[in-house]
Amino acid sequence: MTRDERIETEITGEAAQAYARRGACPTLARPMRTGDGLLARLRPQGGILTVDQCALLAHAATRCGNGLLEITARGSLQIRGLSPETVEPFAEAVDAAGIIVSPNPVIELPPLHGEAFGDVADAAAMELALRDRLAEHLQAPGLAPKLSIIVDGGGRFDLADVTADIRLLAVTAGKWVVAIAGDGASARPVAAGSVDEAIAAVGELLKLLLSIGWQKRCRDISPERLSSTFPEMHAISHHPCMGETPSVGVNAVEDGMAVIGLKLRFGQIQAADLLAFLIFLGDLDVGDIRPAPDRCLFVTGLSEEDAATVRQSAERFGLSANRDDLSSRIATCAGAGACASSFYAAKALAGALIEGCPEILDGSLDVHLSGCAKGCAHPRRAFTVAGAENGYNLVLDGLASDAPDAQIAGSHINSAIERLSRLIKNERQAGESARACLDRVGTATITRALRQE
Repeated sequence: MTRDERIETEITGEAAQAYARRGACPTLARPMRTGDGLLARLRPQGGILTVDQCALLAHAATRCGNGLLEITARGSLQIRGLSPETVEPFAEAVDAAGIIVSPNPVIELPPLHGEAFGDVADAAAMELALRDRLAEHLQAPGLAPKLSIIVDGGGRFDLADVTADIRLLAVTAGKWVVAIAGDGASARPVAAGSVDEAIAAVGELLKLLLSIGWQKRCRDISPERLSSTFPEMHAISHHPCMGETPSVGVNAVEDGMAVIGLKLRFGQIQAADLLAFLIFLGDLDVGDIRPAPDRCLFVTGLSEEDAATVRQSAERFGLSANRDDLSSRIATCAGAGACASSFYAAKALAGALIEGCPEILDGSLDVHLSGCAKGCAHPRRAFTVAGAENGYNLVLDGLASDAPDAQIAGSHINSAIERLSRLIKNERQAGESARACLDRVGTATITRALRQE
């Protein structure tokens, strides 16, 4: 039996398919049930929408869902409030709009990719080539549902801050480096070469993942197996991403043109607000709309003057071009009313935190409001408030699932926010950040203050 035949045998059967669905992300074909109906997630091929496509998507979200759209932390679109009866009409509307949604696994490109942004190779063409040549392995049910692949054309803007199982980076027009298990700086190179050689290397990685077990990630591959599959990997020079992450606000590009990055307040926008924004853009020369990581979208093809006009008007539509917008410093989940697992309205609490304790939002701390212990919005350590049956669990530096440093009764959360604000104001020394202040005063002092002991 050949290696490919052995892999095919290992990934078939009803038990395997059922197992492969565990932990899967919601998709257009398989939406996920939440507190406000079904949620569908999609990423347009190439990560680009025309203005007309974006408008058609907003209309479909209103007609088939509850009119609420989201952009996720990794830049995918989510449509909320679908019902079993409207899932198919919504998918048909997406198709009629000419929006191509490729099956999982998602292949991510930097939102600002292309020749206009300095790419040395065509990342969109590489995505299509990967899907065409590796279709059988990419669709194998034994792959992890959240397997992540990034294709970077080597331009000015990159996804260096985003981790991935497999990364492809163009270093010249004819040379790609394939690396695994990390972000732009930490991913480990395993192969380098032409387009064909890079695609072949990705194929070998997919076969390797399937051969070591169900739903394995690249971090699970042993050094011995990796070296055996890629014997030349130790001779490959490391090519860390050297670009920049496009930011909220106006980003100047060549020939006097500009791109504007806009943050959705807590990652959500009403379809009516989005449609009003698109009508506003209709009076300007616009390229396209590009959803982006960190719950942003970019509008391309603007003159610098038009970009300034958009920046001044963004707040009218529930968007922000302000890099210092405090709402952008809080990671929130959908919260109660939108997610059946959530114990509290996360976005309402975020508003209360902005109003009652802006001191903690100076950018020195990651702040995470999670409606339950799953911590979907921020799977990393943070100043975390996690919902629980008896109120709120406060984790000063950890995950939503960690043991709490303090527990706050549901009716006492607003007064706890006020006491936290007062503590930072009273204890912070000149030039000290919120993180440095809280680290210095210590867990015991913080928990006593929150309990008014």
